[in-house]
Amino acid sequence: MDRKRPGEVRDAIVRVLEARPRGASVSEITQQVTSMIGAVPASSVRSYLQLNTPALFARMDRAQYVLKGFLYEPAPSTTKAALRTFQHGKATLVGDDCLSWFERQPVNSLHGVVTDPPYGLLEYSDLEQAKLRSGRGGIWRIPPSFDGAKRAPLPRFTVLKPTDLDALEQFFTAWATRLLPILVPGANVVVASNPLLSFLVSSALSRAGLERRGEIVRLTMTMRGGDRPKAAHVEFSDVSVMPRSMWEPWLVFRKPIDGRVQDNLRKWGTGGFRRISSERPFGDVIVSAPTRATERALAQHPSLKPQAFLRQLVRGVLPLSKGIVLDPFAGSGSTLAACEAVGYESVGVERDRKYFDLATEAIPKLSRLALKPG
Repeated sequence: MDRKRPGEVRDAIVRVLEARPRGASVSEITQQVTSMIGAVPASSVRSYLQLNTPALFARMDRAQYVLKGFLYEPAPSTTKAALRTFQHGKATLVGDDCLSWFERQPVNSLHGVVTDPPYGLLEYSDLEQAKLRSGRGGIWRIPPSFDGAKRAPLPRFTVLKPTDLDALEQFFTAWATRLLPILVPGANVVVASNPLLSFLVSSALSRAGLERRGEIVRLTMTMRGGDRPKAAHVEFSDVSVMPRSMWEPWLVFRKPIDGRVQDNLRKWGTGGFRRISSERPFGDVIVSAPTRATERALAQHPSLKPQAFLRQLVRGVLPLSKGIVLDPFAGSGSTLAACEAVGYESVGVERDRKYFDLATEAIPKLSRLALKPG
């Protein structure tokens, strides 16, 4: 067994239990700790748990341990019998809460993640979705029509309170910690974010044990920012309150590799990005137009990303073009559609029933969408 640095086993146990607020058995903790940092005897895990209970851990019924003071509780788990599923080609969509779904997946079973999560959590709550669907807005900004075109809603991330930001970081810590064991070593995790919040998401993913590998810049003009001061636009006509957003950060992380990159590629098929061609490596800037009206007509989701962008992104995530790509916040299924278009196997998880139903209609249509060259 490899020698562990001081505190490494302790930190791994804490990360596991941060992601399992309802508790986990010694065998489950050992399995996930081993997935994170390499082989660790169950006896070592058991001893550490016993020595630090009740100071750090609490022992529950059925020999389950829980981390004291960790407050995050995921949505109630959907029973396996009640799961809704949809299959199209190599794409599988599951109706469930992703945190609960993660708990039931085998260790080392997924090869990459491409997802556009709810940045502030609140915008996809039942209350805010009801406001959005009724056109009232709430946390969503409903821009006026421009030149006869109806513009897409945007989340108002500037209205998030400190408690909302704390909840965001706590959620993504739990999310990434639960995700880590079910990824194969070297799996890429690419997460859409926002310049105002990406530092929180990045910190959470790093704390969970994922390796930061940079960012992919989606170059696209949005309607966010650039406005003059509200109710004082004439007085301060030459002032923009904040820069007009012309790019979108997609955070790039990776599960730690098993040995060298070439070793990991041979064993797991992961550890890098698929080159665009023999002459062109995969780059960290992708030029992207806003999502076209023709695509929005096929999938009326407020955060819909264009297929031209998503297909380039998902193609690069599997370096040897083999494996399963996961989107745990599937929405309208656009990531799954992009995977289908490039020939990859994919699985998506979506908890909102209306978006699940939308995705079952949208995935086949978006995957067949012909894109204009260039």
